[in-house]
Amino acid sequence: MPESAFGPTNNCIGIADVLRRRGHSIVFAAESSWRGRLAPLGFEEMLVDLAPAADDAGADDAGQFWKDFIKQTTPEFRKPTIEQLETFMQPTWQALIDGACYCEPQLRNILADTQPDVVVEDNVVAFPALLTCGAPFVRIISCNPLEIRDPALPPPYSGLPTIEKTNWAGFQAEYDRTHRPMWESFNGWVQEQDAPALPDLEFMHPSRHLNLYVYPEALDYERASPLDATWRRVSSSVRCTETEYQLPEGLQKQSDGSRLVYLSLGSLGSADTELMTRLIDLLARTPHRYVVSLGPQATELTLAENMTGAEFVPQTSVLPLVDAVISHGGNNTVTEALHFGKPLLVLPLFWDQYDNAQRVSETGHGTRLDTYHFADDELASAVERLLADASLRQRLDAAGRSIRSMDGLAAAADAIERIATS
Repeated sequence: MPESAFGPTNNCIGIADVLRRRGHSIVFAAESSWRGRLAPLGFEEMLVDLAPAADDAGADDAGQFWKDFIKQTTPEFRKPTIEQLETFMQPTWQALIDGACYCEPQLRNILADTQPDVVVEDNVVAFPALLTCGAPFVRIISCNPLEIRDPALPPPYSGLPTIEKTNWAGFQAEYDRTHRPMWESFNGWVQEQDAPALPDLEFMHPSRHLNLYVYPEALDYERASPLDATWRRVSSSVRCTETEYQLPEGLQKQSDGSRLVYLSLGSLGSADTELMTRLIDLLARTPHRYVVSLGPQATELTLAENMTGAEFVPQTSVLPLVDAVISHGGNNTVTEALHFGKPLLVLPLFWDQYDNAQRVSETGHGTRLDTYHFADDELASAVERLLADASLRQRLDAAGRSIRSMDGLAAAADAIERIATS
């Protein structure tokens, strides 16, 4: 059961595909908007609704939905992370909690029907039915691992540096103020469903069987409190289910020395047409070539002559072809970029993207910019620095080879398989 977002769902698809090819039966209890997308990959769909069915009025105008959503949401992305806690983070957590509460009866029915040998969840909130059905439970974290709290590390979602601790306490105090009443209510409901109490100010239980977190070793954190034996790092989880990608002839390798760069801000970031238009206009002035993931507002965006793109781009097929990546800092994109040894320019928007941006920068695997406030010349300069840094490319090539040799998909599937058959 993945969170209804592309990152967690694609992560689960990659691992589940390995298990399927080993002969296991995979049932996805994904959110209902994934209907018809998982069955063609060989999985059974027993999907859940996270809210009552919406009124059909305007349902056919998906573009208008995204225009309205982004118009309401993007002002929040312009705020510092500490100010996002009350106006963006807390309402988002509440929406996720509401979804978990709403679908609990559906999940109990699915689990009763399927009688699984193991249950796997990649989400940020608890679903008590998954913990109480009697099958071993596996938790996957495909967000930045600051979500696994440690006193030597910055608070999650803050984007604060690991060395300078000045603002840690203030951010955590504001997180407590804005989130504790909601956490107390959810924790009470979780226990009413016969599940264990949640850890303090956390919305998800660790598993007593197996916990996997997806993050490259090159970016991972040094902890004051070592994780126990139930925890395992998966350095990457790059699915093999996407189609091959062929660059248009005019954008294939050029003799003029221009480089190829991938731009993706995820479904929410790319739906901000004002931001995307600015990036496209600025990158059009550079001598390089670009593959652009256009997202849900694709028809509202016009690419320059040095670009190609589409609403959906097979990211894992594009990344091996490019020389650098411009990203919002979603965990999947960061992990996949490192898997293929590509330097990153990160433009964070919300949630753990700020933590990933900070970690990429402070470990020297790329750089970050202030997404809504960088000067025009800063973007081109940052791209040029990444592309010109030969020592960075060498380090990332070595990191990518090491990550790929670990075969994270197989390692995750092995661990889940052992739990399922023990």
